[in-house]
Amino acid sequence: MTRDFHKTDKPLLPWSAGIPVVVGLMVGVLIFVFFAVFVFNDSSSLIELFAGMTTIMIAVFVGFLDDLNVRETKIRNYDYENEQKRYVTGLSLRRWVKPLLTLPAAIPLMVINAGHSTAILPWIGSVDLGLYYPLLIVPIGVVVGTNMINMTGGYNGLEAGMGAVYTLTLGIFALTHGAPSAAVIFISAFGALLGVLRFNFFPARILSGDSLQYLLGAVLVTGAVLGDMQKVTAVAVLPLIVNAAYKVYLRFFKLKFFPGELGVLQRNGTIRSKYDRSYTIINLLLRKGRFTERQIVLVMIGIEAIFSILAFLVFY
Repeated sequence: MTRDFHKTDKPLLPWSAGIPVVVGLMVGVLIFVFFAVFVFNDSSSLIELFAGMTTIMIAVFVGFLDDLNVRETKIRNYDYENEQKRYVTGLSLRRWVKPLLTLPAAIPLMVINAGHSTAILPWIGSVDLGLYYPLLIVPIGVVVGTNMINMTGGYNGLEAGMGAVYTLTLGIFALTHGAPSAAVIFISAFGALLGVLRFNFFPARILSGDSLQYLLGAVLVTGAVLGDMQKVTAVAVLPLIVNAAYKVYLRFFKLKFFPGELGVLQRNGTIRSKYDRSYTIINLLLRKGRFTERQIVLVMIGIEAIFSILAFLVFY
């Protein structure tokens, strides 16, 4: 249980929505496997699918482990909007530990040598990365991807809503470009997210937690690798990439800490930024307008929809 900070009474809610999502994702993949094997007698994509699902489940386990280690503390004598004490969520896992824990999630994709090692580099052209691709590029992609989604969140339905948009778009793209393994993973994830979004959207009855955020990152990387869809995937989630990269830059070169996404709830239901500068996309929204939590989430989903459609049109 954790607190929903953008509500007046700060209610305690269950979280770790990645668990029901990964169950739905697994059911979707297994249904496809059943029809592929027993109806169409086609087992060509089984190794890729099971390796991809193993990667995703390891990532979810790491996120769930982080969720289990959350401890609630109180900051006393912290007064805003006439509030005498503020509850905050403290993570017992150190930030540098979590990327290391997600590294084993890359092993299933590495051992099957998923994807193609040929890359097109600016001003250089086509380059065959050889063993560097499965042994270096893939693990870096998994670690970065699983932790990237974790950089943008904290609002009811934000991660699941944006995730539903880009998994659907990428799933359709994979389906129309001859990448069945990636299509199954993306579309199964989309269906699972729709089921959970009903309970995660404002006002949420379950919060996302790191398990959902890590799952979404793993789904993105797994689908991109299996379907050789790195470019279209990168463009589709470009706002999340930029947001995460800028926060990392601020952490190591400017602020010496990661700026948060959470704001301060006002009496009229809007949320204002707790910073005097716009450090993230959500900080910018909070500083430039008066948005409720629902409106912030809808704007972010709209931004994600624009980039997803753009990626689809550019690379179709």
